[in-house]
Amino acid sequence: MFYREAGQFKTTYRADQSVFPIALDKIFIVALILFAYLVVPQIANSYWYQVVLLPVVIFSLAALGLNVLVGYAGQISLGTGGFMAVGAYMSFKLLYWFPDMNAIFVILLGGLFAAAAGVLFGLPSLRVKGFYLAVATLAAQFFFEWLFSTEAWFYNYDTSSTIAGPPRSLFGIDIIGPKTADEVKYFMSLTFLIVFCLIVKNLVRGRVGRSWMAIRDFDIAAELIGIRPLRTKLLAFAVSSYIVGVAGALYAFLWLENTDTEGFDILLLSFPILFMILIGGLGTIMGAILGAIFITLLPVLVDNLPQLIGLKIPSHHVTHISRMSFGAAIIIFLIVEPLGLARLWQIAKEKLRLWPFPY
Repeated sequence: MFYREAGQFKTTYRADQSVFPIALDKIFIVALILFAYLVVPQIANSYWYQVVLLPVVIFSLAALGLNVLVGYAGQISLGTGGFMAVGAYMSFKLLYWFPDMNAIFVILLGGLFAAAAGVLFGLPSLRVKGFYLAVATLAAQFFFEWLFSTEAWFYNYDTSSTIAGPPRSLFGIDIIGPKTADEVKYFMSLTFLIVFCLIVKNLVRGRVGRSWMAIRDFDIAAELIGIRPLRTKLLAFAVSSYIVGVAGALYAFLWLENTDTEGFDILLLSFPILFMILIGGLGTIMGAILGAIFITLLPVLVDNLPQLIGLKIPSHHVTHISRMSFGAAIIIFLIVEPLGLARLWQIAKEKLRLWPFPY
């Protein structure tokens, strides 16, 4: 077979610790990115952009941010929707405060507010963990939902209580607003995802990532070898919430275009994004993406499967079947492969590298 490490010699420590130690992995990722940028826009239509591509890319970014906290640092969070709301609402305010500022920079700046909120609600992580920390982050979810729904200042006193991205352009191309093309939204979201994947990949390979994983595996031992638990945990909350906040702004302005606090509900965002990293695989970048693809495409497949096979099933029954399939998938993955889809991908690669020898 062609997938082999044989003959790929590494003569320096830098080469041995590269992002892609196997050349074919790098070729595959580059080919996948080129396919996403060059081929997908040629074959996708409006339905695919709105139902599949945009939610997959944006939820992948949100799941990536949550995976930093839960998968790498071992700190549970149920407030993802709330931190996404912080990023969206503060980016909305910044867009109106600084109308001449680059919209991409505004979205990145709005993520800082989500990072600050994450640090604030991450303070209890030094004293509590597990279920109690989950309750603390759940409080953040409910607090931000209440805050953004009751304080009219956050949505500029609009009578509909909604936020919508004001028209903004870059190099003469609309990137935010009702006139923005689906292709532009897709390219913008995909670029954010790729950039943050590279940032997280390099973070977890370095001292910061090793500190996170030491705290995750055994926090007492990590403290004994000189790792400061509070600073390490708060850094994980900050990085995670920042990425989630950026994803929240993209979610509000590029996909929904017009939303209120109900769009950031715990059942709509926090739980599904947590399930994405559970099914995709904790502590892996690939797991966040695979989990987002699985969770996004499963309802679409279940909703359209009866028509494809010629069955006439009432719509409300299809909705129930979709929810049951969602729950069953979570249970099956937790029993059969707790490490998720990323582990199955890793096993397939290992078997391919050893074929035809037994594994």
